[in-house]
Amino acid sequence: MTPPSRVPVAKTYKLYLGGGFPRSESGRSYPVHDARGALLAHAALASRKDVRDAVSAARAALPGWAGATAYNRGQVLYRVAEMLEGRRRQFVGLVAAAEGGSEQRAAALVDAAVDRWVWYAGWTDKIAIALGSVNPVAGPFTSWSVPEPTGVVGVLAPQASSLLGLVDVLAPVLATGCTAVVVTAQERPLPAVELGEVLATSDVPAGVANLLTGRAAELGPWLAAHAEVAGLDLAGAPAELAAELERAAAETVTRVLPRPAVEPDPTAVPGLARLRAWSEVKTVWHPVGR
Repeated sequence: MTPPSRVPVAKTYKLYLGGGFPRSESGRSYPVHDARGALLAHAALASRKDVRDAVSAARAALPGWAGATAYNRGQVLYRVAEMLEGRRRQFVGLVAAAEGGSEQRAAALVDAAVDRWVWYAGWTDKIAIALGSVNPVAGPFTSWSVPEPTGVVGVLAPQASSLLGLVDVLAPVLATGCTAVVVTAQERPLPAVELGEVLATSDVPAGVANLLTGRAAELGPWLAAHAEVAGLDLAGAPAELAAELERAAAETVTRVLPRPAVEPDPTAVPGLARLRAWSEVKTVWHPVGR
């Protein structure tokens, strides 16, 4: 007797919030398809309440993460690279399904994402040297300029580059000692939610990185207007919404990294722009006497 063909069970992914994997407060989800239109899974459709919960988690985690030594943060980010490398084959499949193209191209993008974590891990204890200074002054004083973390950073991740683009905007936030609330690519969220599992099983403290799946147009305004969000990266913001988000952020004096006119090539070697964006420079004066 021929056994009946089985019905595939599509997974419904959850959010990554506060170190755990809750369902969306709204109970909503949406279908995720591959580059050819076939159903891959369902992803949680985050709500305004989820944004508030994610910001609260990021704010609670900020003192511990910002207060950790730069060397320790570098170790943690390097551990993320190690864990991602260990799941390389899985992520190659996820990126290939999400973005289309060949497996070789997907493998190159995953390898670049691993290398990007290593690159930012190496910068953690060099930010103070690159962005700080001892300032020349006239008089019996010594003056230092020292970079410090900006705070909680809201990120609208790039929409086209599902993994490497996400790492490119998340890793510098964490490298500077800030915490992050990220709205992932709406149509290509699966590499991001699987990255959440990598973060959860690495040494990243709960709440330091929070990943929300859903609509950037729905979640972006609540993230931009939140009073406890100190920085906002509009890398993947909808073009028609970017100006509105900048105005909302201005109401709470939030530092904004504007949406680029063209989504940048994530395979290009990053500079210091994002490390500088999420670092506040504090200048200290000290008298020098006999």
